[in-house]
Amino acid sequence: MLQKLFGFDPKKMNLKTELIAGLTTFLTMSYILAVNPDILGSTGMDKGAVFTATAIASAISTLLLAFMAKLPFAQAPSMGLNAFFAFTLVQGMGYSWQVAMTAMFVEGIIFILITFLNVRELILNSIPMNLRYAISGGIGMFIAFIGLKNAQIIVSDPATFVKFGPFTPVSLLAIIGILLSGILIIRKVKGALFFSIIICTIIGIPMGVTEIPKNFIPVSLPHSMAPTFCQFDFSQIFSLDMAVIIFTLLFMNIFDTVGTLVGLASKTGVMQKDGQIPRVKEAMMSDAIGTTIGSMMGSSTITTYVESASGIAEGGRSGMTSFTTGMLFIVALIFSPIFLLIPSAATSGALVLVGVFMMDSVSKVDMTDMSEALPAFVTMIMMVLTYSIADGMVLGLLTYVLVKVATGKFKDVSITMYVLAVLFILKFIFA
Repeated sequence: MLQKLFGFDPKKMNLKTELIAGLTTFLTMSYILAVNPDILGSTGMDKGAVFTATAIASAISTLLLAFMAKLPFAQAPSMGLNAFFAFTLVQGMGYSWQVAMTAMFVEGIIFILITFLNVRELILNSIPMNLRYAISGGIGMFIAFIGLKNAQIIVSDPATFVKFGPFTPVSLLAIIGILLSGILIIRKVKGALFFSIIICTIIGIPMGVTEIPKNFIPVSLPHSMAPTFCQFDFSQIFSLDMAVIIFTLLFMNIFDTVGTLVGLASKTGVMQKDGQIPRVKEAMMSDAIGTTIGSMMGSSTITTYVESASGIAEGGRSGMTSFTTGMLFIVALIFSPIFLLIPSAATSGALVLVGVFMMDSVSKVDMTDMSEALPAFVTMIMMVLTYSIADGMVLGLLTYVLVKVATGKFKDVSITMYVLAVLFILKFIFA
């Protein structure tokens, strides 16, 4: 039965190993249960409701992946897309979180359709490889910058825009968290980011950063999702800005998921000789369904987590690993008081280290060809300086098309890129 449900082959696999692998994956990625409510809560969303939505959406998408794709991977809200939601759509562009969540919902529906129709490769292949690497690196820099800003390590300055902030209990705790996260990862501690967050939360108690409410109880019934459930606002959905936003969400989700699936599949040894991943369509579909259901509950876009590699390293090879991880997300629901106790400063280490992980892609950018290097550089630096993932992507794509056309390299630009360039120019003209 386990083989039929999860692809578990008792002749080649060990049940205990699969269960330990699932636990390892959960510990490695469970920091999202603290970080996602903190990031989405900055938009005015109810943190308790977001925590419940995050745990349930992660559980649903990971369990779907276990049954449908039978691969040892796990899914949860994307660290890049939750930042895009909170800091670009809401704080940067001024949309309400209800409008932003509507965009997430529509993107999820479109993702389901393009996965069903097998056109995701067409969209993905229209974006040059160097820009894909740059987008990943730029998002990493942006996430790290958010962590430093939220912890008051970097503060605003009227003369220089930003500067190194003063030492306060909040910034000191964040610095401890960054160093501790790095040290634990270097020492190969399983669940390094999770344990760093918990340790910093405890350290923050005598520092006055972690505030423990009266009559605190570490376990409780899950928080109601009523404040965020299906709180959609379709009033802005047909604007040009929203079309660009939905495309950006869609591309980021496809790129993030496909890239992670390829990397993880190579680690498990399931990748076929022609580079194809078995049941990849089912893996993408579980992501798309999870994103759609998650947005209905009040969580940002779901993606496959690279942290799944920790479970694979422990020997996880089947859907039994992801099934274990998914069930642990359900168990985590009763520990919401602990996760909601965690201050922003304690999560800064996780944000900065996730940024470091994502910067790995920068080494793959071709810096010997200026027509490739310049658009990549514009993409990365403008994400940080404009405080917008979308603006960084748009400016990078426009730079790519303009530079290639001006230097006579027309064939390097796909038809899709030309169409996007026209849409982006119209967006700036009519914005």
